Amino acid sequence: MKTTMITIDSTITATPEKVWSHWTEPDHITKWNFASNDWCCPSAENDLVVGGKYKARMEAKDGSFGFDFEAVYDEIIKQEKITYTLADNRKVTTTFEKLNGTTKVITVFDAESENPIEMQRDDWQAILNNFKKYVEKNIES
Repeated sequence: MKTTMITIDSTITATPEKVWSHWTEPDHITKWNFASNDWCCPSAENDLVVGGKYKARMEAKDGSFGFDFEAVYDEIIKQEKITYTLADNRKVTTTFEKLNGTTKVITVFDAESENPIEMQRDDWQAILNNFKKYVEKNIES
């Protein structure tokens, strides 16, 4: 069976250095890694080396649901590219492209089979949009 690949992207008004730090540092991850205001990311761990593990806890603020988003890093090129394998063996690649004072973040990921493609794209894009808003609001940090 062929895996469907989903692509999302956003252009962020910040340098690749800033985008990279906000994308990879747990103190930042917990402030943007959710799709809507009724969700949160109470904790994140990130061992940013090949073979290292990433883990982010995602929870509904009302406590009705939560899950751990976990992955192992396959490739890391600082401020350019991150590839990892999720706990369910799906692959994810995020690239960071420097563009005249902005950084374009592009994530391509294997779709899962439980939810519609559009829902997966919309949810991941909402998280990326939240990331963009967080970085641009905190441009001095």
